[in-house]
Amino acid sequence: MADKLVGKVIIDSPGRINIIGEHTDYNLGYVLPTAIDKRIRFTLERNNTDTHCEIRSKGYEKALVVDLKHIAPSHVQWENYILGVLYEIYSRSKELKGFHCAIESNLPVGAGVSSSAALECGLAFGLNELFALGLSKHEIVELSRDAEHNYVGTKCGIMDQFASVMSKKDHVILLDCRNMEYRYVPFEIAPYKLVLLNSNVSHSLASSEYNTRRKECEEGVAILQKKYPSVASLRDANPKIIEACKTSMNPKVFNRCNYVVQENTRVLDAVEALKKGDLEKLGALMYQTHEGLRALYEVSCRELDFLVDFSKNIPEVLGSRVMGGGFGGCTINLVHEDSADLFIQSISEAYKKEFNINLSYFEGHPSAGTTLVEFKA
Repeated sequence: MADKLVGKVIIDSPGRINIIGEHTDYNLGYVLPTAIDKRIRFTLERNNTDTHCEIRSKGYEKALVVDLKHIAPSHVQWENYILGVLYEIYSRSKELKGFHCAIESNLPVGAGVSSSAALECGLAFGLNELFALGLSKHEIVELSRDAEHNYVGTKCGIMDQFASVMSKKDHVILLDCRNMEYRYVPFEIAPYKLVLLNSNVSHSLASSEYNTRRKECEEGVAILQKKYPSVASLRDANPKIIEACKTSMNPKVFNRCNYVVQENTRVLDAVEALKKGDLEKLGALMYQTHEGLRALYEVSCRELDFLVDFSKNIPEVLGSRVMGGGFGGCTINLVHEDSADLFIQSISEAYKKEFNINLSYFEGHPSAGTTLVEFKA
């Protein structure tokens, strides 16, 4: 905890990748994320006022000005991530006072690496340090998730915020989203590495369909509970239970439930594969996840399917799948380091030819979570 007399802090808050376990967090399942070495930097200073706050983000000319006593949602979407965090913190502690904040990022927006969670968690972490609010890391994770629910309107799970705050360098996190139990798993994949291919498309379905998928899963749980009262979430289900209730569900709900149950098993299988150094198994599980997201959960798109299908013809690529909410963003690829450059070149050329869109890429290196870089009295 920072000293109460601290007047300035600098915070780095990372984006995240998820090796496997997509759309399972809000179903209280397992996920396997980690932070990456691309971050948002926050420079926060007290301004000696009680409630006046100014937040400036590089690339935006106009500052976001907030009075802590009169916080309300904005019509500008990115501002709601900030406003939601301020609302959640001020509701918990009136020790929060006025401040200035400058934000600079090298995180690709809309790429599925959760720049939103990095924004939420970095701000919350920084204000906690600046004003000695006494919030634990878990409280920062939870209030950042609540901010997204209440001010942005995305009913996300806990994975993105947890990974942004709690990650450990060179490890992934096996997180149980039902009880927040977690353990670090060494991520030793040499001579392979993770390459993220950004499709540079973002379909308008992404935000609305995310909440729709959650509702469909909740509908499935309600149906399961009629026959199996002990099923509180899809985490409590298994393929046999899902199949037994198939005739009571519409096909879409059945598929959604089927995918989530299968994905939870894949996460645990992926952890075992990492322990054994079985990267071919890990890659096969990634391909299975993509097929489930494409056919059962229906959150992929033509561009992402093209990238994954192309990778299947490259022996040096062991696995590939869409990562994040879907309908655009990135694929995550397990690629031999000696072939990574050639793979990126060939798939970029093919993608440009097919869609007339330039593909961008970056590597995913498991990194530490949100950190205090510097503080000054």
